[in-house]
Amino acid sequence: MSLQWTLIATFLYAEIAVVLLLVLPVASPQRWQKFFKSRFLQSLGQQASMYFLVLLAILVLFLMDAIREMRKYSSIEVSDHGHAHLDAEMQGNMRLFRAQRNFYISGFALFLSLVIRRLVILISAQATLIAQSQASMKQAQSATSAARNLLQKSGESAQNDSNEVHDKAIKELKIQLKELQSKNLELENELTKEKKDKAAIKSQADSLVKEYDRLNEEHSKLQAAGGDKKSD
Repeated sequence: MSLQWTLIATFLYAEIAVVLLLVLPVASPQRWQKFFKSRFLQSLGQQASMYFLVLLAILVLFLMDAIREMRKYSSIEVSDHGHAHLDAEMQGNMRLFRAQRNFYISGFALFLSLVIRRLVILISAQATLIAQSQASMKQAQSATSAARNLLQKSGESAQNDSNEVHDKAIKELKIQLKELQSKNLELENELTKEKKDKAAIKSQADSLVKEYDRLNEEHSKLQAAGGDKKSD
């Protein structure tokens, strides 16, 4: 494997590790949010979009090169299959297999780059929603305690004017409570949706890992078959 494809494969392994870290319950969304907002990442945040686009462009170029190599060696294999020497045929098959391997490596690396970006966005959104939900719950609890205090004061007060004022305040607090409850329900629904999206991304990542393992097994089988043919 050449140097550039070794780097791409290493980058793919690193992406798989990052996806597993983000998907598995290693840390809570709040901790990931703190990590994403660290000083080091904030210093890179202004140029992160540019780096991401450059990375995607490089991976697309490698993917197109792998596709070109696949088409090149596939056409040679089809046209010269009956006339090529055994060694030349094996060399062509080996180059075709390498092109296919490079295609899968660059394709998976490109796909996992998009997956990681989406996971970071979803985790940040989930942490924000959890913080908003906790703040809403605190507001609802404070409003409930204030309403209870007002109810106690209204029971102790005997003046009609003060009773009317307290009743009006209680009605306003009840309206605020209803609004906070509805907002809390919306936040819970959004959290449920984010969890479902996260589970779907986890299943996609697992399927990618299984497919990559299967390709490695096929690669090993093809290398073993190639070694047997050379020995013959």
